[in-house]
Amino acid sequence: MNIIEDLRFITPEIILFVFSIVILMSSLLIRNKNILGIFALIATVAASLCLPQSHKTNPPLFFDMLRSDSFSLFFKELCLFITGIVILISMGYKALNEERVGEYYFLILNAAIAMLLAVSSDNLLMIYISLEMLSLISYILVAFLKHDPLSSEGALKYFLFGALSTGIMLYGISLVYGLFGTTDLSIILNVISAGQINIFVVLILFLFILAGICFKCALVPFHMWAPDAYQGAPTTITAFISAGSKATGFAVLLRIFTKNFFPLYANWSALAMLISIFTMTIGNIIAISQDNIKRMLAYSSIAQAGYILIGFVVGTASGMEGVMYYILAYALMNLGAFGCVVMISNSIGSDAIKDYAGLSRKNPASAFMLTVFLLSLAGVPPLAGFLGKFLVFAAAIQSKFILLAVAGAINSVIAAYYYMRIIKFMYLDEPKVTGAEQRSLPLQAALAVVMVGVLIVGLY
Repeated sequence: MNIIEDLRFITPEIILFVFSIVILMSSLLIRNKNILGIFALIATVAASLCLPQSHKTNPPLFFDMLRSDSFSLFFKELCLFITGIVILISMGYKALNEERVGEYYFLILNAAIAMLLAVSSDNLLMIYISLEMLSLISYILVAFLKHDPLSSEGALKYFLFGALSTGIMLYGISLVYGLFGTTDLSIILNVISAGQINIFVVLILFLFILAGICFKCALVPFHMWAPDAYQGAPTTITAFISAGSKATGFAVLLRIFTKNFFPLYANWSALAMLISIFTMTIGNIIAISQDNIKRMLAYSSIAQAGYILIGFVVGTASGMEGVMYYILAYALMNLGAFGCVVMISNSIGSDAIKDYAGLSRKNPASAFMLTVFLLSLAGVPPLAGFLGKFLVFAAAIQSKFILLAVAGAINSVIAAYYYMRIIKFMYLDEPKVTGAEQRSLPLQAALAVVMVGVLIVGLY
């Protein structure tokens, strides 16, 4: 195995790391901090252009720690897209402290590196290291507004739940190593397929690993950190962890349980179905009573994870296609919704839903775009969210998971209420807070890209 040859497959990660160091050093010398955002954006574009295209050969890399295949390529492209959009939104976010913006972009780019490594990992130990790297950076970013008590509280809860779930996951990995003598997923799959191991024992071990992944995806019962972290974090970071961390978590979930451990499907599908139903139901019901839009979108994000999990439960090719499409659509919808929240917050200085009253008269562009993203999250055709729900529900019905499909449909109706409630505030109520519409070219560009994405992905 040639390590030097393998390096070309991690060129995007190397580019991001080099740019992150350059940005950190340049922040000490450059007065115009917007240039740092441009550097970070150039880094993500350059990394995207250098993604390895020889994925059809599916080569194992670095002693079988990483794998370059079409699965990892899809998620790498998605993670870099999410990072680029978040950087654009960040360049138009007024709440960021210019003095520390260099550290901010440094952390964002290194979080992107962790996501790229996680989605291409083919070894449990490598998965753990990359997810832990992403988590540690996320804790810092959530607490980035250090003078805001909500930011500190959200980061502390995020850290405590993360430490618990990470400990459970690492315990499961250590037991797997003790049982199989390896953490290589391919070797473990061969042992399981040969029937050389007690299936019940294996399932117990992988329940521990599932707990750690449920934390990253904000699935019940490891979802309780999300509302406080989403509300307290800078809104740009809320967008980043809601889209990037969730996409990474589902990529790891799919690789471990469907690409490598599908022989055990009959044993874990019932548990996954229960998690899916409870996740979407709890997320939607609690979202109804929220009066802060970031907190409401946090519970919405939990519910959306439950919908995505439907395709995973089904386990068929159509179910997997539905999952990957839904993750793409979800990233577009959520980035757009939080981008609009940033734009509106810049104008009115509030994230309270009641302060969105009459927004269509003061900030018509912001109100219209937020309406489109909320309707997409609700699953209204012909937007991307509708087709995402249609694909996973259809896959569930085809595989006779009728209860799961019915639960998803009922929850979609519940969700429509709190999305429509915000639209009602914006278009039918009298204005309460004054504030002129704040325009930012990078933020507008980011919203335009995701708006086009939501429309094209839905119609295509």
